[in-house]
Amino acid sequence: MAHTRSSLKPAAGFTEPERDAVYKAIFNRRDVRDQFLPDGIAPDVLDRILTAAHHAPSVGFSQPWSFLLIRSEEKRRQVHQLFTAANEEAADLFSDERAKLYQSLKLEGILNAPLNICVTCDRTRGGKVVLGRTHNPEMDLYSTVCAVQNMWLSARAEGVGMGWVSIYRHDALRDLLNIPDHVQIIAYLCVGHVEELYERPELEVKGWADRLALEDIVHEETWPESKTGK
Repeated sequence: MAHTRSSLKPAAGFTEPERDAVYKAIFNRRDVRDQFLPDGIAPDVLDRILTAAHHAPSVGFSQPWSFLLIRSEEKRRQVHQLFTAANEEAADLFSDERAKLYQSLKLEGILNAPLNICVTCDRTRGGKVVLGRTHNPEMDLYSTVCAVQNMWLSARAEGVGMGWVSIYRHDALRDLLNIPDHVQIIAYLCVGHVEELYERPELEVKGWADRLALEDIVHEETWPESKTGK
């Protein structure tokens, strides 16, 4: 017997404890910079985290991501040198009190974390024409960011901290890690067990920025006229 759309039942949600666990991971995820412990991550834990990342949604099911694991202190020191050079450049872009606050912030855990992960996007994976990228070619990049978010949330559930480093010159990091030209660097992550986590985002705690109110960023149907600049 055929079913009408109105007679179909919606897919079941999680149980209340399962749902609460998902939201707990989301609301307690933190960008970790300086609370890492030297202990390594157990192989089974790391495998679960990477498996979660690999199960992110991807445009045309292209799965464009790769994960480069960096454990050696020598390699991490080389990456840290790239960060230091770029961070000095970035500091010059701020002025007065903002510059002083910027220079007081710890913005990476490259040497503190026992594991660094470089997440990349192979822009040729899936062939020349990929379902969903025909008119929005950046969708493979966005898909890889989804993999990073999966990794971050699963790491939090495992009691593992993660920090995203974005202050470096891409070409310099590409050369250091021998990454091919057709592969885009998406994220450089510092990963490890942590001593503690901030209850709120560190940049919020230290006065860099406040969380925006939800009602200020949710709109209905079209962009509000008062915010179009017209």
